[in-house]
Amino acid sequence: MPIYMDFHDLPDGVTAAHVAEMHQADLKIEHKYNCRGLTYWCDERRQTAFCLIEAPNEQAIVDLHQKAHGAVPQRIIEVNDTIVESFLGRIEDPEKSQNTKLNIINDPAFRTLMVVSIGKKNLRKEGYKTLSAAIRGYHKSITNIISKQKGRIVKEKANKYLMSFDSVTNAIKSALEIQEIYNPVITPDLQFQIGISAGIPVTIKESIFEDTIKKANYLCYLAGEKIAISKDVKDLYESENRQNSKHENNVFNVLNSTDEEFVVKLMQYTEKVWSYSDINVTDFHKNLGYSKSKLYRIMMSVIGMSPNGFLKNYRLNMAIDLLEKQESNISEIAYQTGFSSPTYFSKCFQEEYGILPSNYLKLQLT
Repeated sequence: MPIYMDFHDLPDGVTAAHVAEMHQADLKIEHKYNCRGLTYWCDERRQTAFCLIEAPNEQAIVDLHQKAHGAVPQRIIEVNDTIVESFLGRIEDPEKSQNTKLNIINDPAFRTLMVVSIGKKNLRKEGYKTLSAAIRGYHKSITNIISKQKGRIVKEKANKYLMSFDSVTNAIKSALEIQEIYNPVITPDLQFQIGISAGIPVTIKESIFEDTIKKANYLCYLAGEKIAISKDVKDLYESENRQNSKHENNVFNVLNSTDEEFVVKLMQYTEKVWSYSDINVTDFHKNLGYSKSKLYRIMMSVIGMSPNGFLKNYRLNMAIDLLEKQESNISEIAYQTGFSSPTYFSKCFQEEYGILPSNYLKLQLT
C-alpha cells in the first residue's frame, strides 16, 4: 500500500499530549479503514502536526481521522518512506519519547535543508584530472562533517548534495566547516556554493519539502563565495546563538523577504523558459513585472549579473549537465540549451570555461 503524510494546522491550546491522544485514537480503529499509522511529528510552537500513515488512499485517512477524533488534515501527499527517513530521521514512533503511556512525541517536522554544490570554474584538459581527484577528497571531508553535525545526506548527484538537519545551528556549523576545508590555493578552479533554507514537509506542493528544497537550490545557485541563507534561517540561527553569531555575519549572504521573493520568481520563470532560443531580456522584465531598467538594477544588486549574463550562465550550466550525460552531440546540446547556433554556443562555452564543448565531451569519454 502507498504511504502518505498529512498536515494538521493545530488550534490554539492543542499540545503534544493532545496530539499523542489523537494518535492513539487512530491506532485503536485504524484496522477498520485498512490503514496503519506509522508515526507523527508535533510542533507545539508552530502549531503543526504531521502524520505518516500507510493507507489504500487519501480518503481512508480522512475517514479514519474523522471517526477517531474529528481532526481532519488540511493536506495529504503521497511519500516514499526512504525519503521521509532521510529528511526526518525516522518512519516509526521513537521508543518511549517520554515515560508515559501516551509516548508523547514533541518532535517538530520542521527541518533545515542545505544544498552544497562543487562546481568547476575551469574545465581545461590539463587540470581536469586534478580537479576530479580534489572533488573526491572533498566528498569524504563533507560526508564526515555532515555526520559529525548530526545531519543526513538526502541526495547526492553530480558533485551536488542535499542535506537535512534537525537543528539550524548544526546546519550553519556544517556550512562553515565545509567552507573552511575548501583550499583555493590548491584548487582555484573549483567553486563551493552553499544555500540553506528551512521549512515544513507538507505544503500546497505535491512533493515532500518541495518549497524548501527549491529555495535551498536557488540560494545555492546564486551563493557565490558566501553562504546564502534565507531570512528565516538567519532569524532562527541568531535566536539560538545570540552570543556567537555576529562575528560570522561576513560569511553569509542573507536575502531579505523582498529579495527572496524576487529570486524565487526569477528562478521559477527561468526554469520554464531557459531552453527557448527566442527568450530575451524583454520577456524577463515583462513576465516578472519590472521595467527593463529596474530589472537590471535588481539583478545586479541581488544576483550580481545582468539579465543577459544570468540567462547565458544558466544555459551554460545546463549544457555541462547535458555534456556529462553523453546522450547528445554538440549541435543538439546547443539548441537544447537555447543558443542560436552551435558556433555561438561553442564560443560562449570556451569563454566561460577555457575549453571547447567538443573537447570537454571527449574528456567524459576518456
